[in-house]
Order: sequence, then structure tokens, then C-alpha cells
Amino acid sequence: MDKLVIRGGNPLLGTIRVSGAKNAALPAMAAALLTEEPIILENVPQVRDIETTRKLLAEMGADVELGYGRAQHRTTICCRTLVSPEASYELVKTMRASTLVLGPLVARCGRARVSLPGGCAIGARPIDLHIKGLERLGASINQEHGYVEAKAERLRGAEIVFDKITVTGTEDVLMAATLAEGDTVMHNCAREPEVADLADLLNKMGAHIEGAGTSTIHIKGVDKLHGAKHRIIPDRIEAGTFIVAGALTGGDLNVAGCEPRHLGALLQKLLEVGVRTAHTTDAVRVMGDGPLKAADMVTEEYPGFPTDMQAQYMALATQAEGTSIITENIFENRFMHAQEMVRMGANIRIEGSRAIVRGRTPLSAAAVLASDLRASASLVLAALVAEGESIIDRVYHIDRGYEHIEEKLKGVGAQIRRIGEMLPKRSVAPMVRA
Repeated sequence: MDKLVIRGGNPLLGTIRVSGAKNAALPAMAAALLTEEPIILENVPQVRDIETTRKLLAEMGADVELGYGRAQHRTTICCRTLVSPEASYELVKTMRASTLVLGPLVARCGRARVSLPGGCAIGARPIDLHIKGLERLGASINQEHGYVEAKAERLRGAEIVFDKITVTGTEDVLMAATLAEGDTVMHNCAREPEVADLADLLNKMGAHIEGAGTSTIHIKGVDKLHGAKHRIIPDRIEAGTFIVAGALTGGDLNVAGCEPRHLGALLQKLLEVGVRTAHTTDAVRVMGDGPLKAADMVTEEYPGFPTDMQAQYMALATQAEGTSIITENIFENRFMHAQEMVRMGANIRIEGSRAIVRGRTPLSAAAVLASDLRASASLVLAALVAEGESIIDRVYHIDRGYEHIEEKLKGVGAQIRRIGEMLPKRSVAPMVRA
């Protein structure tokens, strides 16, 4: 099992490039199930979750070609023949976004069998809102033996009101509605940029969608979708992680290839903390040359402060003067990184859905354990300012959503390297002559 070894103390200087958004690429890959024709996706990040989705689609009979060389971030998917509209537990258990195939499969094939994802480190995250939405579209759904089985001769347009905002639920039902008979109106939808990006792809495929990126989406169903070419938006969470890294290390870092419009809540909060930033149309420069001051933060659905940046903000708060109260409103179990930061010297107390962070506390190197994708990113940030050499275990979590993070950080001055599992040397008894 790989580990990251990081020696702290170096400011990050120079330019670091952002990859495509994993959370936009995954539903785009699932959308390829809606047509027999090829879908070409560009700016696809080379991360573990993309490979998991490739395996999932291939199991169903899709041809998935991942680019190499100059086209290494291009993926071509052709779902001309689907031999098995099923998503097995073995793959779904490693990545909850695998359930995004449910809507496209029942819309295209008339049936689907998808494993329930179960819980994960940051909370249960059930798919009941997906199921309710698909039932409103006319699907007959049963749950047994850990699987959701959906059937429909053809889905029918309907008015759908989500009980609570759900990103993957919005995306799943949106994809299904594109092939439903008649009109669908979805209310209380997620407004994330990744939802709008999916709708952009679907419209290129021949769908009729209006309002994506707002709380109400209108879909006029069509009989058939066709192939398309689409470029995935930049990863706003990766960009945010690097922006915080620049601020935390006192660096002068240009985060290039991002979309500043998607980072409004983060940039506003950093201004409150005392971090200077400047941006162009596709880059953010962060100048960490001033003192950091504490500021409370509350996670909210987009356009609020993203839950996927909460852990990274906590690392920043450990180095800000004063007390910051961080409230997590999206997931019920997303402070697992806090105890690992405490091992590094942070002063953090958890009270239910709140974390009380007292700064400014010097951090010191330690061996720490990553519990989920964003927790692992926060531990990397903490290690960048800790005295000594930290070892972060279970970095397969970070490989799910960050492309070559150690190479990118090394390119802007971080002392970071990846090592394989260190096995103890086996002692060999000396030979004894008879």
C-alpha cells in the first residue's frame, strides 16, 4: 500500500495546473449508456474512480478506450451493445457514484439491476431520492438481496420535487428523463457546476434541457440520443485544495486551468481569513504573505461553501490566529481527519456537527491515516507546514480524485515523495554444516 512522505516548511511557488473534474467526468461516462453512438470526452482526469467506471461500463458490454500519449485525457465510450444492464457490488462498493448508471440503464434498456452502495467513511449517503424520482417517471422498483431492480417499458415525463438537494440524485433522474415520453420538471435540484456540465453534454447528444444550474430543470423527452464530443470542466475541488495549499504555506502560487466562477464561496472565505487572491478568466493567483486570522465556516449546497473543501479549510484554520468554528451541514461523519491533525499538534475539539479549531498552533510531523478522499488531501496540506517528515498512509483514497498530486506539488517546491509499502526484512538463520 502506497504512502506519501512529506517534509514541511517549503512555500509553494510557481504554477500548478488543475485537471478535469472527477465529479463531472463520472456522470458524463454514465451518460454514454443512453446512446448507441460513441461519446468522446476530453479533459478526463487520470484517477482511480475513472478506471473503476471504465470497468463498470466494460462489464455491461461497452467499449471504453482511455487515451494515451498526447490524448491521455481523452476517453471514447461506445455502448452499442449492452449485454448486461447490471452494476455489481464489487465495483459499486468502492465508489458510490457507480449508482449513476441506474437512470440511464432503465431509460435505455427498460431494466437495470444496480447494487446498493452501502455506507462509507463520511456517512450513509443513501440513494432513496434516486429511487423516488425514477418511480415518479414510471419505473417499477424493487429492492432485494442488496440490489435495486428497476423496470419500465418506457419512462413517462412527470413533475418531481426532491425532498432534499442531491447532486447524484439530480444527475441520475435528469439522465433518465431525457428519454422519457413527454415533459419532466424537476424542483429543488442541485445547482452544482457538475450538474450543468452534464446537461451541456446531454444537449449535445440531442436532449432538450433547460435550467440546469438552477433549482428547477425542464426536460423535454426525446426518442433517441446520438453521439457527441464534450470537454469536462476543471475540477473546482482540486483547484480549491491547491489555493488553500498556497495560502497555508505562505507561498505565491498560480493555480492555472481552473474556473474562478466556480470558486466564489471559497475565495470569499479566504478574503475573510486574510488571504490575498487575484484571478483571470482561467487562473487564480494566491499570495500567502500575510497573517491568517480565524473565521467561522459553514458547509452548504452550491453556491455555498463546499463540503468537499471542509477538511482542507480545517488545515488552514489550525494556522490562523484565533478560534474558528467549522459547521458541517452536508454529511454526518466528516470530521475523521480532525483526530489525525490532533496527532500533528492541532488544537481541535469536535462537538456534534461542529469542529472548534484553536490556532495558531505549530504542527509537527507524524504518521497519519487517511480515511477518505478529502481527508487525505487535508492531511497533505497539514504535512506541508508541519516540522519534520510526515507519513500519510492509505493514499489510495487521494488517488481516487487527485491526479498525480505528488508530482504537481513537487513541481512548485513541495518536498513530497511516494513510497511503496515498507515490509520488514525477514531474518535468515545462518546455515549450519552437518
